[in-house]
Amino acid sequence: MADAIADAAAKLQLGDAPADNGAKLQLDEETGEWVSKGELKKRLAKRAKKALKEKNKDAKDTAAALKVAQDGAAPKKTKEKAEEGPLDPDAMFKQGFLNDVYNERPEKEVFTRFPPEPNGFLHIGHAKAIAVNFGFARYHGGKCYLRFDDTNPEAEEEVYFTAIEETVRWLGFEPYKITYSSDNFDRLYELAEKLINIGKAYVCHCGDEELKLQRGGEKGTSPRYRCKHAEQSPEENLQKFRDMRDGKYKPKEAFLRMKQDITDGNPQMWDLAAYRVLDKPHHRTGTKWKIYPTYDFTHCLCDSFEGITHSLCTVEFFLSRTSYEWLNKQLVEFQPMQREYGRLSIQGAVLSKRKLKELVDKKIVRGWDDPRLSTLIAVRRKGVPPGAILEFVNELGVTTTNSIIQTSRFEQTIRRYLERTVPRLMLVLDPVPVVIEDADEFDGTELTLPFSPKNPAMGEHKIKFTKTVYIDRSDFREVDSKDYFRLAPGKTVGLLQAPMPIKATSFTKDEATGQVTEIRAVFDRETKKPKTFIQWVAAGEGSGSRKCEVRVYNRLFKSDNPSAAEGGFLNDLNPESEVVYPNAVIESGFDEVRARAPWPEAAGEDKLGKGGPESVRFQGMRVAYFAMDSDSTDDKIVLNRIVSLKEDKEKS
Repeated sequence: MADAIADAAAKLQLGDAPADNGAKLQLDEETGEWVSKGELKKRLAKRAKKALKEKNKDAKDTAAALKVAQDGAAPKKTKEKAEEGPLDPDAMFKQGFLNDVYNERPEKEVFTRFPPEPNGFLHIGHAKAIAVNFGFARYHGGKCYLRFDDTNPEAEEEVYFTAIEETVRWLGFEPYKITYSSDNFDRLYELAEKLINIGKAYVCHCGDEELKLQRGGEKGTSPRYRCKHAEQSPEENLQKFRDMRDGKYKPKEAFLRMKQDITDGNPQMWDLAAYRVLDKPHHRTGTKWKIYPTYDFTHCLCDSFEGITHSLCTVEFFLSRTSYEWLNKQLVEFQPMQREYGRLSIQGAVLSKRKLKELVDKKIVRGWDDPRLSTLIAVRRKGVPPGAILEFVNELGVTTTNSIIQTSRFEQTIRRYLERTVPRLMLVLDPVPVVIEDADEFDGTELTLPFSPKNPAMGEHKIKFTKTVYIDRSDFREVDSKDYFRLAPGKTVGLLQAPMPIKATSFTKDEATGQVTEIRAVFDRETKKPKTFIQWVAAGEGSGSRKCEVRVYNRLFKSDNPSAAEGGFLNDLNPESEVVYPNAVIESGFDEVRARAPWPEAAGEDKLGKGGPESVRFQGMRVAYFAMDSDSTDDKIVLNRIVSLKEDKEKS
């Protein structure tokens, strides 16, 4: 089935990735999306029109200014543009594709479902599916099921069920009911017998090669023809099907096929499999069944059983809509409506379960939730807030075009979200002590710092200023230069929120390593406004500062298409994907930030104490955005970098 869908999708030019469909998809440099040539043309035309309109407006403003200058009249004051806030969280339901879907079937009681297969961890594309299905129901006052499509006991594990449910709740959605396709095994079996009795299903014994020939051969150029087993009587098919049920056939010796229309141009009507033999116990039904229904048989019928009004899925199921509607019309009264939207992918992400398992098994990464991976449990552990993910999906909108987004585009949304929602603290990654020789009068002085200069509601906290402070090693140079504005011998720099700037007077080095071990400085009482301010952390036991381990994560792979790397994807690994600072120090305000988590209170982390360690988020001033890692203990703080402060990581 998957091959048929893929072939048909290729004919419809439903591109998947730049590496495979370079001629079909083009990069929209403004949004970071890979879109079709036609879609890009429309977008460019729209932007050109907008630019022309703005140009004409500028021309009018210039003419008005000239007139003012000639007439001597006072110019009119124009209002400054307000700072752009977050997009309306319901924007994608109020307009565009999803609004059209609702208007096509405007139900008073809307029911949707999110139906994952519990055979792996969810990734960023699933976040869009969750937001679309749960969000659509919520916006229209309806309900959304979380239905586990557990029809393949060979691939399902309990850890996936748990992780999927936790992820849905973490994103801020509450399932109306949690159901399982396996709840309906008895009912599905009865309907399979009904399909046989009305002459619309038969038991087939063909092998893979014969099936290919029936469907037009390897290249699809030969005439299609129906399997000879389709000529069996309903009575014979019913007996064979019951023999399948009773374990009289081994896997692949027999399977039930729907009798559809082999002459139809849609591969999803070429007598799809409905049931197959699997000699594997099921996690819920045990050893009761020797046969299991396929996705194509199960999904549409379960939608009908649950009264799903709007069955929303991704575009690879566009061709499946025909078989979905065909089967429901044969067997059930309630008819759901299936509609398809474009998938969301992040460029360069490795989503293959086999490849991810190899990375985990070879201990290249820390586990399935390693912050360098693209699984949602990894994105969560890294510290990306659930609200930022939902905002990202909403910003992109929902259309029928697949979106392949550059990582930088995703990170920019996260950065903007964190900028307005998390507090600021001072953190030093690679500390070197600075002894301020004339700071005795200020030693132990309490300073009051705001958690956010832009949002007073976040409050403030107190830290101690000490005679010895830590600064980052990168903020000191042994030899000064004109284009350098941080600390150097004889040079002045400001310490954020400190009483006055400092000037370096000398430094000590470790002869063995060549590293600076201590800097001596004095207050510069004459310089009022230093050119640069740097962050610092108080030293000493009474300062409340904490030592911590900081993990700075970069891209796991060097290229956007690691699968195409010569010698395999492991040859494309980035050796700098994880940089660890084991001796970093953070100011005392961290304890209050930790106690007041989550930051922010949003989505599935919507009240005090709700959220894991990753909900302790903050901006390390002049460094990056960080979150606490699950490896943290009462005695040791471990921090993960979520994103850099800017796409260009260099400091001024």
